Amino acid sequence: MIKTRQTKSGVRYEVRYRDPTGRERSKTFTTKKLAEKYEREQRTEVARGTWLDNRQASQTFAEFADKWIAERHDLRPRTLELYRSVLKRHLKPTFGALTMAKLSASSAAVRSWNAELAREHPVTAAKSYRLLRQLCSTAVADGIIGRNPCAVKGASQEHSPERPTATVAEVTALADAMPADLRLVILLAAWCQLRRGELLGLERRDLDLLHGKVTIERSVNYVAGGRQVGPPKTEAGIRTLALPPHLLGDIEDHLHHVGPDATAPVFTGPQGRPVRPHTLWQFFLEARQSIGRPDLTMHDLRHSGLTWSAAAGATPAELMRRAGHKSSDAAMRYQHATSDRDAALAEALSAMARKAEVKPMRRKGSMSEEQDSYAAE
Repeated sequence: MIKTRQTKSGVRYEVRYRDPTGRERSKTFTTKKLAEKYEREQRTEVARGTWLDNRQASQTFAEFADKWIAERHDLRPRTLELYRSVLKRHLKPTFGALTMAKLSASSAAVRSWNAELAREHPVTAAKSYRLLRQLCSTAVADGIIGRNPCAVKGASQEHSPERPTATVAEVTALADAMPADLRLVILLAAWCQLRRGELLGLERRDLDLLHGKVTIERSVNYVAGGRQVGPPKTEAGIRTLALPPHLLGDIEDHLHHVGPDATAPVFTGPQGRPVRPHTLWQFFLEARQSIGRPDLTMHDLRHSGLTWSAAAGATPAELMRRAGHKSSDAAMRYQHATSDRDAALAEALSAMARKAEVKPMRRKGSMSEEQDSYAAE
């Protein structure tokens, strides 16, 4: 619709139309011809689904990203903290000052940025690329840009080097090297494959010695706002696992020093408060150094336990349940461990062959002789 308006500067022609979201928009022109042309263009773009919000496209990537982060109330505090860190360190320095319109046309710049970052930090590059692609996908869906500049094949896939695996003896030595009130952290991380946040979120009621079970239904993370208690990383993370029987004595000994309240934290610091990740990490650094494994991380204990489970014959579904994974892709990382088990199976097959009773059979002769007889026939 075009409306004619009389202003101090003369006659003006106002174009009014509704964008794909139903919002009414308007723009004024000095001539009717320009107004009619603009109206045709906007109606055509709306009909084709190619309409873009030019005003929104003029905002910078930094402005758009900050608004996107502020509106993501569905994300966990730790995830938000990670996103803010990636934006600050890897995305804003390169793309922050670009308008969304210019970013949309910067596929080559995105490719170069990703290649440079991936040379030194492949895992960080994949995480940063995924966030950039997600932000641009939102901008496309909102009609701010017409295309997503993230078109680098395979850039979102993490190709991290294989993490080290600890042996059972090393885990025992590592646990013994920890302070007495934190020894159980190491054992549960490895033998029950718990994440750090899940360990810090354990309460007395979660350890059922009568039935030999541990229930994981919360996770603790420390972000800028302090201690955050919430559900595990995924819905699959809420689970009840069987405790390996050899841990029951260690758990019973540990619980003697935990408050009687069912909601008392299982792991506490020197003053009886929930132990903080930094405190746990400092003791872990000293312990791993003392056993000669400075390459291990807390997460490697979980990785080791899942690798042991795979070697023991756990199926992908069983690994998913034990680890609290929501996809089989994550569980399949630990199937490499079955190569050792496969070698053991091959040796077992050979043993069967050696033990089997062999009945001698009369040979007709050499193959050449048999071929000659066939030829004669």
